[in-house]
Amino acid sequence: MSAGADEPEPQKSLKRLTWQYENCLSCVWFSPNDPLNADILERGVCIHPKLKAFELMVSGRDWCNLFTETRQKTIDLLQEKAMK
Repeated sequence: MSAGADEPEPQKSLKRLTWQYENCLSCVWFSPNDPLNADILERGVCIHPKLKAFELMVSGRDWCNLFTETRQKTIDLLQEKAMK
């Protein structure tokens, strides 16, 4: 019997979650609902000029070919603004 067969379903689901490089969480076009607590499961909208009209609801772990990396300074400013 495999070791994973004894685990409850939520634990099995967590093991299937994988990190992706260049995902929405670290993209300048991702506008999360909660900037203070954003993680890969956080939902938000994509505000890329070409996609904004579609009002796409994405999660932090999603990704696309329009990715542009967010600078840490920008993340810090967004979080400071959210704390006010």
